[in-house]
Amino acid sequence: MSRESLREKRARARWLFDRLEEAYPGATIELSYEGDLQLLVAVILSAQCTDKRVNLVTPALFDRYPTVEAFARAEPADLEPYIRSCGLFRSKARSIIAACRALAADHGGRVPQSRAALQTLPGVGAKTAGVVTIHLAGGEPAFPVDTHVGRLARRLGLSREPLPEKVERDLRRLLPEERWPLAHQLLVRHGRRRCTARTPDCAGCPLSGRCPKRGVEPAKARRASRGDPRRAAREEGG
Repeated sequence: MSRESLREKRARARWLFDRLEEAYPGATIELSYEGDLQLLVAVILSAQCTDKRVNLVTPALFDRYPTVEAFARAEPADLEPYIRSCGLFRSKARSIIAACRALAADHGGRVPQSRAALQTLPGVGAKTAGVVTIHLAGGEPAFPVDTHVGRLARRLGLSREPLPEKVERDLRRLLPEERWPLAHQLLVRHGRRRCTARTPDCAGCPLSGRCPKRGVEPAKARRASRGDPRRAAREEGG
């Protein structure tokens, strides 16, 4: 793909996200939650974990700890059995409790709406704060960048940056802010369903023809590499 002007890239981005909206109508966050507190906790748990797994553990967790105060009174060892299967469960338990103690002490027990305020909570970084705020009533426009969003932004030629904050900056320039929350969700959905990291379904992709496929290994090369025991050992950490 030849070098694009900003105007050309914006036009292509609009086309790409229009096609994704058609491919994934009604795309929304796949975490199950009721209320702002449950949203915050679920997003913290989703780090390096599937939404499906989070949704399996949160019903019992939220039944045992229904309020900010209940979480704030807990100790990490109390939470750990509920979230053990989510991975990184010890650090996540500490983060959830510390965040809820900060909510109780500094925010009247309520989840703040602004991204900056959310990022002051222990264990809440830019991505988590961005995902939470775009799902809050009255939250801020944001284009949070997780693994899927960053990978697809580079693959689609919408950003060349490796750092999430710089990818977000590039994506924000391409779409009006009212489209950012849905565009974030569309990239997440497309990255999970079709444009996967190792074996993207380029043949059946709705973006075929306008995607530069940056970093995509040709299918023939992928088949050859799967038969290479040295490559397999490297991918498995051997």
